[in-house]
Amino acid sequence: MHCPFCAGSETKVIDSRLAGEGGQVRRRRECLACAERFTTFETPELVLPLVVKNDGERQPFDENKLRGGMQKALERRPVSAEDIEQAVIRIKHALRTTGEREVPARTVGDLVMEELHELDQVAYVRFASVYRSFQDVEAFREEIDRMQRTRPKGRARRQMSLLPVTPKPKKKRRRK
Repeated sequence: MHCPFCAGSETKVIDSRLAGEGGQVRRRRECLACAERFTTFETPELVLPLVVKNDGERQPFDENKLRGGMQKALERRPVSAEDIEQAVIRIKHALRTTGEREVPARTVGDLVMEELHELDQVAYVRFASVYRSFQDVEAFREEIDRMQRTRPKGRARRQMSLLPVTPKPKKKRRRK
């Protein structure tokens, strides 16, 4: 870090603290050449990959576009804004951890489908109908059947089933 007063390259850190709700580190520094003190803020640089569209166009990842698409699918559904934000965070984390500089738009869409599958079945089918370009009722039926076969793993379901669920028969107890 160069001193903003004399442009000296040797500074020492006097104090470090968390700032900005833990997202930054505030450092108090002293220049070894002129003895002036100044403050710096450090934040992690978290780069998301470029999204490669189906036509080959490359676009920077747009968190607002992601959130907007999910909110549109979840419109008038009983899903909290906090649940949506957590889903967006998980998708961004998954994209960052790929280690790739570019990801196909299909990868982003698949991640959204996974999250919606766990959040709300109706929103999942809404999003799938646009994402997979359903042409008729049969395509909806096939998607619903696929959704029923692949139940969400992990989080407990807090929603009613889209289709009736057949109860499992109870086992008879043996008496001794």
